[in-house]
Amino acid sequence: MGAFLKSRRDRIRPEDVGLPAGFRRRVSGLRREEVAQLTGASVDYYIELERGAGAQPSEQMVAALARALRIGRDERDHLFRLAGRPIPPSGSPADHVHPGMLDLLHRLDGTPAKVVTDLRVTLVQNRLADALLGPPPAATGRASIFLDRWFTDPTARALYPPEDHAEKTRSFVADLRAATARRGSDDPEVTAMITELSARSPEFVDEWAQYDVEFRCNERKRLVHPDLGLLEVNCLNL
Repeated sequence: MGAFLKSRRDRIRPEDVGLPAGFRRRVSGLRREEVAQLTGASVDYYIELERGAGAQPSEQMVAALARALRIGRDERDHLFRLAGRPIPPSGSPADHVHPGMLDLLHRLDGTPAKVVTDLRVTLVQNRLADALLGPPPAATGRASIFLDRWFTDPTARALYPPEDHAEKTRSFVADLRAATARRGSDDPEVTAMITELSARSPEFVDEWAQYDVEFRCNERKRLVHPDLGLLEVNCLNL
């Protein structure tokens, strides 16, 4: 795995990942500390990975390495196998992000942007999205899905003004039903989420029974920012 990581690191230029090239570079690709910066790991930890030592990387760390090194899906799957980790299912927090999508994301330097799954799991977001929405949750599993937290964690609703909560509930559930239809009724992830939310949230049960279906592509929403107060933004889903 260390040899594979080094080979991918050598072929990436700093400007490919939004880093300054600088002067007096002794390497043609990224430095180890730059890969560590992109993945959120310590430099010592990444060095140990390239040496083939240290602890086995987590699923989230392998996904972060794949994104930092801009590798394709086949290489991503290969990296998971080298790390001794199962290949994550589509739609999970460790899902693959196409290198071209990452390039587009980092070119959108003047607007908040993020890449999400059909269940609204945030895979990666740019610095302005961090400033507007806060960093993505470090949780895994269904706790990483905002819709799940909407019904199970009251703090998740602080992002929206209270008078908008009923409409957001309707919109989130309609979006979930659209995703369920696309995936199929036997998809284990959505089936498990619907079952658990039905057991934990009467509000979800009532809304799910309305059978509203809507994939949200373009909307105007209000957000409550902890420093700036109430903000009104256009939200476009590509």
